[in-house]
Amino acid sequence: MNTVTNILLDPDRLFPADQKTRNIARELYEPIANLPIISPHGHTDPSWFANNDCFPDATSLLLIPDHYLFRMLYSQGISMESLGVPRIDGGEVETDTRKIWQVFAANYHLYRGTPSSMWMDHVFHSVFGLTEPFSSETADSFYDFITAELQTDAYRPRALLDRFNIELIATTEGATDPLTHHRAIAGSPWAKRVITTFRPDDATDPDRDDFVANVAQLADITGEDTSHWQGYLNALRARRATFREFGATATDHGHPTAATADLSNSECEALFKRCLSGQASMSDAELFRAQILTEMAGMSIEDGMVMQIHAGARRNINQQVFQRFGRDKGADVPSPTNYLDGLAPLLNKYGNEPKLNIILFTLDETTYARELAPLAGHFPCLKLGPPWWFHDSPEGMLRFRQQTTETAGFYNTVGFNDDTRAFLSIPARHDVARRMDCRFLATLVAEGRLRLHDAEILANDLSYNLAKQGYKL
Repeated sequence: MNTVTNILLDPDRLFPADQKTRNIARELYEPIANLPIISPHGHTDPSWFANNDCFPDATSLLLIPDHYLFRMLYSQGISMESLGVPRIDGGEVETDTRKIWQVFAANYHLYRGTPSSMWMDHVFHSVFGLTEPFSSETADSFYDFITAELQTDAYRPRALLDRFNIELIATTEGATDPLTHHRAIAGSPWAKRVITTFRPDDATDPDRDDFVANVAQLADITGEDTSHWQGYLNALRARRATFREFGATATDHGHPTAATADLSNSECEALFKRCLSGQASMSDAELFRAQILTEMAGMSIEDGMVMQIHAGARRNINQQVFQRFGRDKGADVPSPTNYLDGLAPLLNKYGNEPKLNIILFTLDETTYARELAPLAGHFPCLKLGPPWWFHDSPEGMLRFRQQTTETAGFYNTVGFNDDTRAFLSIPARHDVARRMDCRFLATLVAEGRLRLHDAEILANDLSYNLAKQGYKL
């Protein structure tokens, strides 16, 4: 197909409009543009890297797994079934991937000015070398070209890890996951590049329908008696140890709030019994999750794993979508989050422990300057994760730096992680983060607030070093 028409990507995209500052941003960006990518937290499928099979087609890889994309289409009245998103009940959905792709192309204008458009254009242009605009008119040619390329060895998952210069990528698995694919690559060089992350929510959130079954499965996997509180904690410890065998350096906890608790053993036992009985109230479930965060912090001190807390997402608010398609289908919304009061029990117990490392993420940007930056600017155990999910955007990244740097500085942050299922967008996301950091640094240099030499060091640290340090890689 024709690949020599319009250029989709402005080489100075995201840099300041002011020419002086733009020149500085460009000078900072060029040396770090091609640094290796550290992707310490994400949701790519580990089977891709274990099996190294060809991806089937453009739609199955780029559209169907990406809730950023089909969320927008759903908001415009386009059904999930018509986009091929699998139903829980096995009900009928569109299976013609070319037809689904054409629906996507016909509605690509919906993404104008959004991060999704920027990421997709980067994939089209930089990964596949396509330079025509994506539209209804080019949909078939894009589909045919991309699908054909995906059948070649150059586009197998491991080859793309090399091409994207991804030094390390972490997937995320639940507490009851058998880690089949990580076991398959164990002992090979790939095991050092593709590691797992321990996400125990499947066995620590009483609001989940499968919570009781998952706790029982923990007993089967570990041999611990999970009908009692201490046996349950021992089972979680055992799973953490297994995950570490497969490269895990971090845990991850996706809680609706930042609440923590410090209950007595007898209180924990009684609360655990209520949760296992299926009779737990909403407040019981919240208190249980709060206690679990404190327990996980204690275990992190024991085993050295970095603790990530992703708080503030109200998940699955569209019950019809949840019941029909399951979790992670775009029906999630940020909510106000009180970190100061929420984290107080945990920090009062463990906040001064030198072996504890916690990375905090938020969807409530109002907490950046008021709570998160001051907390991270004081407690040695706390670092701030990058803008996450709804704020993983140029504007979100800029707001993050503007509101946290004055109190937390740069070195109480951990660089960037892409937190994505969309494998081919990883280079685009890291490129956006690097450009926005260079933009922010260039402004400080232009205003005489930062020396150029220091900005050059910071650009390198923010792009590469801080992620390795923050995640103990």
